[in-house]
Amino acid sequence: MSASIAADDARWMASAIALSERGRGRTAPNPNVGCVVVRDGRVVGRGWTQPRGRPHAEAMALDQAGAAATGATVYVSLEPCAHESMRGPACADLLVAARPARVVAALTDLDPRTAGRGFARLHEAGITVVEGVGTDAARRAMAGFLMRQARGRPHVTLKLATSLDGRIALASGESKWITGPEARAHGHLERARADAILVGRGTYEADAPRLDVRLPGLEERSPRRLLLTTTAGGERRPSFDFAQHERAWEVVASPPDIATLAAVDHLLIEGGAGVASSVLAADLVDRLLLYRAPILIGAGKLGIGDIGLASLADANGRWALADARTLGQDRLEIYERQR
Repeated sequence: MSASIAADDARWMASAIALSERGRGRTAPNPNVGCVVVRDGRVVGRGWTQPRGRPHAEAMALDQAGAAATGATVYVSLEPCAHESMRGPACADLLVAARPARVVAALTDLDPRTAGRGFARLHEAGITVVEGVGTDAARRAMAGFLMRQARGRPHVTLKLATSLDGRIALASGESKWITGPEARAHGHLERARADAILVGRGTYEADAPRLDVRLPGLEERSPRRLLLTTTAGGERRPSFDFAQHERAWEVVASPPDIATLAAVDHLLIEGGAGVASSVLAADLVDRLLLYRAPILIGAGKLGIGDIGLASLADANGRWALADARTLGQDRLEIYERQR
């Protein structure tokens, strides 16, 4: 493959992966896939997995491309599905019928119903298949689906907004607002990309949080609301009434129970310190969002408590910086768990 073709493949795959982000937090249990159909250097079709998983990205892009898909190159962030469904045809079959010259994919689908069968079907039809373009970016974009396939639980992001000295509130409990409007807006964007958001009972009782998305045009992307709480006797229901709220809350009894949540592949955790400590101690956090405000609080409430480390050696090598940026006066650092 020539350097120019490889560069074009990387560029168009980046576009497909960017489209896949539009479906993040809305497609579970299906993956949020992106697809671009390119012919003669021009996009003739594009698509991303729609809410609740249908139509698939390839179906959307091919429908838009129409006859122009014949002889084109299709860029897709995940191997086209090969299994039949009551909700629609297999994307591999749609591609065979459309007859593109090439299909470029970032990842192989881990779903055992596909797992290489989609690529094989394309090969058999004489379509050139190129795998492994944009792999790292595609993994990040579809982290929830991949985590569910690999570990049977959602991909977990823990958000912490702290002062420079690691406090999330004054000793009195006052916490609004440690960070500025730009950081808070970014936090709402993260909410829009999650299937569900979880807080602890202390945060619920102290703040009565809405946990909705308050960005213009994205209000309908507000995620499901979850409360981590345990009650005497192991009851799953809390001892207080949720009916006062217009949007329902769901109860999670313990951190490992996040694995039982239906249609939740991307989970955002927003506090407080008890919840943060419990999920970190259980090694359930895959991504850390650390918003740091340029203030010192001193005698205030810590962002996290004991997470069960026996020595500093146990702490080393667990986290790697994936991104960092300035948001107004605040600093955002994003870390990924190294497994």
